[in-house]
Amino acid sequence: MPELPEVETIVRGLAPLITGQQIQEVEIHKAKVIACPEPSAFAELVKGRTIERLQRRGKYILMELSGGVTMVIHLRMTGQLVYYTDPAPPPKHTHLVLRLAQGWLRFTDPRQFGRVLAVPASELDRVGGLKDLGPEPLDPRFTEKELCRLVNGRKQKIKALLLDQRVLAGMGNIYTDEALYLAGIHPDRPAAELTARETKALYSAVKKVLDEGIAFGGTSVRDYVDAHGVEGRFQKMLKVYGKKGEPCPCCGTPIARTVCAGRGTYFCPRCQNKKCEVRGQW
Repeated sequence: MPELPEVETIVRGLAPLITGQQIQEVEIHKAKVIACPEPSAFAELVKGRTIERLQRRGKYILMELSGGVTMVIHLRMTGQLVYYTDPAPPPKHTHLVLRLAQGWLRFTDPRQFGRVLAVPASELDRVGGLKDLGPEPLDPRFTEKELCRLVNGRKQKIKALLLDQRVLAGMGNIYTDEALYLAGIHPDRPAAELTARETKALYSAVKKVLDEGIAFGGTSVRDYVDAHGVEGRFQKMLKVYGKKGEPCPCCGTPIARTVCAGRGTYFCPRCQNKKCEVRGQW
């Protein structure tokens, strides 16, 4: 699933290409991807409007249109949002096409889990999932003190807590594993047990892996591509995710895999020992 860095990369790539363009035609090839209103009403609502601004909230793409309407796009597991300037036939699994004044914006999704909706901007706070999001980890207002508040007294495993979008918006399986590795924290540790030193290390690690993920254009381990259809490069920088059996970059111990919060989880048994604090790289 595209996580914060992937969605941010898509938004940054699309913004200069489509901002200011008018949506001239709407083609819906798979009705189920339109969450609301019903497909014909969706097409009527967005057609003719100008794209005024793109932004990201958690893993959601928000496309602000003229007349006070916002299109909300969630890519889920395998969704892609790619801009084309040629009129070639759309690729397989294309479910929504927006014909713009100078190109086409195509939403494709092999597994059909992604969703698109359009609502008056004044009703965004009523959109399920979006309205319940926690703070943005890259927001300057998200401080180390705020992370301490979020973990304090929580009995959840720290990985489960970081994956909870109501606690912290945008974190997913890949970047959570990488951040916990950099901080030297075992994914099964109860959040409430983290020391002040560990919480500080985790705060720095979360910021670092997200910033690097964006800098390298996101992580392509399956279907993710950016606004131009190009794969990311951060998969080449991963330390533990997907590395079961490979030597830890720090100590050489084979990377282990377990299941935490229902997700495949990768960690170093030595560097992220349940009883140790931080391994000192910070």
